Amino acid sequence: MDDKEFERLAGEALAAIEAALENNDIDYEMLAGGVLEIDLARGGKLVINRHAPLREIWLAGRCGAFHFSHDGKVWRDTRGGGELLTSLSRLISELSGQEFRL
Repeated sequence: MDDKEFERLAGEALAAIEAALENNDIDYEMLAGGVLEIDLARGGKLVINRHAPLREIWLAGRCGAFHFSHDGKVWRDTRGGGELLTSLSRLISELSGQEFRL
């Protein structure tokens, strides 16, 4: 994957996450550089951003840090193999106390 393809795929993923947050009334803020901060009542913050040098999307919070690389179909956790949207749905559900699905 080249830089242009990474930016397109990462941008699409972040836009989908942002739309789902908006539709589910979850507090978030899109910061400069495409950094997405999600504020959760019980669990503090989750931060999602693209990391261009490694062509990864990073997700971090008190729950830990996760790096996702695109496998040609979806963004996969480089350590556990979980899919980005599924992992994020689970974390938001756990940390907010309300069911959330992307």
